[in-house]
Amino acid sequence: MALDYLILNIIIWFSIYMIIVLSLNIEYGYAGIPNFGRAMAVLIGAIAVGGIVNRVLIYILNIDGGIIQSTGILKSTLNSMISQNPFLGLAILVFSLLVAGLIGALAGGLFIIPSVKLRNDYLAITLLAISEVLYLISNYNRSIIGGYYGVNTPDVLAWVPGEHRLFAFAILGLIIVLFVYLFTERLLTSPFGRLLKAMRENEDVIKSFGRNPFKLKVKAVAIGSGVAAMAGAFYSLLSSNVIASTFFRVEWTFFPFLMLLLGGSGNNKGVILGVLSFVVAKVLLIVYKFEIKDILNLPFEATWLEYILFGSIMLLILYYKPHGLIKEKPVFTPALKNLKKKHQKI
Repeated sequence: MALDYLILNIIIWFSIYMIIVLSLNIEYGYAGIPNFGRAMAVLIGAIAVGGIVNRVLIYILNIDGGIIQSTGILKSTLNSMISQNPFLGLAILVFSLLVAGLIGALAGGLFIIPSVKLRNDYLAITLLAISEVLYLISNYNRSIIGGYYGVNTPDVLAWVPGEHRLFAFAILGLIIVLFVYLFTERLLTSPFGRLLKAMRENEDVIKSFGRNPFKLKVKAVAIGSGVAAMAGAFYSLLSSNVIASTFFRVEWTFFPFLMLLLGGSGNNKGVILGVLSFVVAKVLLIVYKFEIKDILNLPFEATWLEYILFGSIMLLILYYKPHGLIKEKPVFTPALKNLKKKHQKI
């Protein structure tokens, strides 16, 4: 595999996972909510593109037929239009991300309400179960996003020559990540972010100050789900199709949790390091797993090497490095910085 193609794959997967893990950092790293249903929010982002944005465009262009057949015509028609008008493709991209973020936030806030008062272990299981239900419904009900057949999505970068498409999506992914990172950094260093940390440590403390943990958890999950849904939308536009079976829990829930724990939960710098380390290892494993199997003479199929390695890494992190590669640090507000300077002068 050419080196440039390998690097572009790393950048693209880094961008996708970075958005998802930043969303997890809001919910688990700061608010202490073990959302084992992260794949649900990513799938909702894909549904927003394949099931909602597609239907809006089909209605505008007056295309007849079922969702599976009509999206094929839609893709062909729109790709021709986008190749002549790049701004149309960018408008569809922005619209898709906004719709995904909005639907993801609404769904996240709605699904957390019945289970938000559960203890953390029961909450994690409940969210995982809800995620699995949505996955199965989407995979077997063809009226949503084509079921196991899937649906097509327009190529928002159809104006870019084929040999440069991956490079363009890599740059686009990094731009989206930059905006999401700045948003989450600003959010989590605000009074709201510090309140989430306080809730994670002791709910009784924030109750004594008149704050409602129920509302805070709903807000945290809504914001996190909205951010994660944008990753699902971006992935769907990148692959030019939406197939529900690709959004399974290992890839979109457990791996993001591993990245967060690896880098260090509760700080966005740890997220960057954790995601980058994981993605580089994952891409290299996918590309060279058969060579590694032959060199090490492994007694099992190379397909399982990825899961065995990452499962072992998870256990080692939890045992030897529970705080991750970068330990969480307290947030210093301008008032605290001024107070610290005054003490240093004294």
